[in-house]
Amino acid sequence: MKEFELKNTDPEDIEDLLVKVEKSFGIEFSENELVNVRTFGELCDYIKNKIQLDKQDDCTSQQAFYKLRNVLTSILKVDKNEITPDTQLADLLPRQIRKTRINQIEQSLGFKLSLLRPPHFVTTFLLLLLLGSIISLFFSWQLGLGGMGLSIGGLWLAFKIGNELDLKTVGQVAEKMTRENYLKSRRNPKTFNEKEIERVLIDWFSNDLLIDKSKLTREARLT
Repeated sequence: MKEFELKNTDPEDIEDLLVKVEKSFGIEFSENELVNVRTFGELCDYIKNKIQLDKQDDCTSQQAFYKLRNVLTSILKVDKNEITPDTQLADLLPRQIRKTRINQIEQSLGFKLSLLRPPHFVTTFLLLLLLGSIISLFFSWQLGLGGMGLSIGGLWLAFKIGNELDLKTVGQVAEKMTRENYLKSRRNPKTFNEKEIERVLIDWFSNDLLIDKSKLTREARLT
């Protein structure tokens, strides 16, 4: 769909990220539309020009925090002054009621937050089992297929029932909202702040593709 690649990064990972970008900013790329985009700066400019909404200079991450804080105070019945960007999620969302509370928060916001994951040792074990099962296919296809089914099913179940928080603070959740649900996090979803789009994209590429922000310059080559 988007025929370019970030150097030393899997092109499929970039494509997956750009699908999220489309959803977050309410845009859509046509087939081969980005084929002539050569640098990260050109990509940022292209996306900014693609967003056909009114421009305002207000801060989206701040609005996301206020929106999240209002939902948290309503659901958790706490004073809004008790919630700051540095407030620990684990203090607000005790493990025994975490899933229920997050479902309520997501319903109030109108979009998924995807804050929970299984313990890292569980996913590491299941991924190693999957790798071992693939290798064992060369020796016993029955054993290999059985192991693959067990590991894939285990990963699906682990992520479905996982109860570990993927982020630590309320501020980090607000930043995640700004990246993944940009328009829905704004007070007026029919507007955007052109000046902050590049920063949001830098954060997103760095977070999802594990790229050092210092390497995401406007001159960074995409092809």
